[in-house]
Amino acid sequence: MMSRPKPNVLIEHTDKATYKTEQVLASEGVWAVFFDFKPINLKTSNMLTQYPGPKYKKVSFSNPGHAKNLARKLNTQFKTDKFTVVLLTQGAQVYPDAR
Repeated sequence: MMSRPKPNVLIEHTDKATYKTEQVLASEGVWAVFFDFKPINLKTSNMLTQYPGPKYKKVSFSNPGHAKNLARKLNTQFKTDKFTVVLLTQGAQVYPDAR
């Protein structure tokens, strides 16, 4: 069994009051589940009750395995092959707004 490679830490901050450390790690990109070549959201709800209301599930991940598993599950559930995984490595900046 191979061990996971050590992550590349870009920047880190430790809160001196709580000793909690946050690390920003380098990534190859974001893996997103698409349907028919288009980005999606995924919502679940219960037909019998309105409580607690609809839940939106995650469809983009920093790890390809989770995205592939979700796409496989959705393809089986909906009896299709139109759910795919797309690697996103760049895009338009939306925050902060360009001036």
